[in-house]
Amino acid sequence: MCTAVRFSNEEGSVFLGRNLDWSCGYGENVRIMPKGFMIPWAFDESTPAKHAVIGMCVEFQNYPLFFDCGSDAGLAVAGLNHPGCAEYAPNPIEGKTNIAAYEFPTWVAANFETVDEVEAALANSLIIEKPFNEHFPVSYLHWIIGDATRSIVVESRADGLHVFDNPVDVLANHPNFEWHLTNLRTYITATPDMPAPATWGRAELAPFGAGAGMRGIPGDVYSPSRFVKVAYLNANYPTKSGESDNVVRMFHTLSNVSMPEGASAMSNGEFEKTVYTSCFSGATGRYYFNTYDDFAIRYASLEDATRADNNTLIECKLKRFEQTRTPDGRVRNQHGNRTHESHRNLVECKG
Repeated sequence: MCTAVRFSNEEGSVFLGRNLDWSCGYGENVRIMPKGFMIPWAFDESTPAKHAVIGMCVEFQNYPLFFDCGSDAGLAVAGLNHPGCAEYAPNPIEGKTNIAAYEFPTWVAANFETVDEVEAALANSLIIEKPFNEHFPVSYLHWIIGDATRSIVVESRADGLHVFDNPVDVLANHPNFEWHLTNLRTYITATPDMPAPATWGRAELAPFGAGAGMRGIPGDVYSPSRFVKVAYLNANYPTKSGESDNVVRMFHTLSNVSMPEGASAMSNGEFEKTVYTSCFSGATGRYYFNTYDDFAIRYASLEDATRADNNTLIECKLKRFEQTRTPDGRVRNQHGNRTHESHRNLVECKG
């Protein structure tokens, strides 16, 4: 299972991130598809990528099977598990843009600049039930696609392709997206504000402290619960400026819906866990991530896309996302001058 979120900073730049939750990893790595990379489409002739793309993927014979990615245009996409709900077209249809499910993130990020462009192209598109090869069967997903202004959700069902405006800029797994939006009405009284004291009979009742207004927001890792909680957090997190404060926002938000091993077993008895958490920044072209076994946030950058030929996926050089202390003990991030209090000391990255 997975959770995704999109937001913009004060300057209007997009950040899109996700948790990938499963019982194990897939041998995934961060890779860059450079601009001009020849993409071998399943149902069309190969074309060069219009945009450089960075993201987490399984690389197979110089092809990136992206879980989530973002482009030099500031457009990002993430695929989330949706079996039992997702249904793809069994065969391509002449006159349509036919897209194999495995290539959908690449098709989005490499070809378009905005959500509006993607939405327009989807009006004549189909997602086809075609495996990549015998080693990589079909994955049944739905997708969140975001830019600096908004996001959409794309779901392929038995009756065709459905595209939804996403007013809360989040996504989880089952059931279908419109059910999740309707379910939010159950929680409309939740608030980050401190409730006023109340009088019940002769009893004067005051809240114990902060958080009283949030009572009722779910805390479990069930898909509807994660959708509600991340929507609440995304709606109420104060808008931040610059890069670093928004990377921090993303990782704190997604950590609230992450899966620790032992909390949730799948039908086969194996426990799900958050394999990795990611954050794409449209302003800098940086892809930040950490993993279940290593909380340290590292990043790669689309700046590396200019350092290799465009016929080969680029293995990314990883750097540590660092914060340094000012003489008065406050934290200054490496991307700007804004400071905030912190009790964490980060160590130097060797990777």
